[in-house]
Amino acid sequence: MKKFIICPKCNEKIEVYVNPIPTVDIIIEYKDGIVLIERKNFPFGWAIPGGFVDYGESLEEAAIREAKEETNLDVELICQLHTYSSPDRDPRQHTISTVFIAKGKGELKGKDDAKNAKIFTKNNLPENIAFDHKEILNDYFKFKELGRI
Repeated sequence: MKKFIICPKCNEKIEVYVNPIPTVDIIIEYKDGIVLIERKNFPFGWAIPGGFVDYGESLEEAAIREAKEETNLDVELICQLHTYSSPDRDPRQHTISTVFIAKGKGELKGKDDAKNAKIFTKNNLPENIAFDHKEILNDYFKFKELGRI
């Protein structure tokens, strides 16, 4: 999708680049399961903790910050799982998410834009999972079963 603005000095058309927004999601292994948050804001439902990467921040820094902001947990990043880039993965805008797997420690508590945080396993995932996070979780459990993580 191309967008243009008119230069106020020369009246020429200038292309404005509209790029996908980088985000991170963190599958936090905690106690005997993984942490999901219940979202306060649209799109509602349960989600993998995560969010937008701030300007000047690395993906790893964003993942650690977002995990703390939403779950109150300190995390140690173990590895990257995959990057998800379908243009319709987030109904608000086109995002590209790099997903990390991390170990969490501390006291679990939903914070920031998470109204709740709970521990789930493959066998008791909630029905209403936001974004493409069901696909991401399926990939995570598949990789765990194959012993790749």
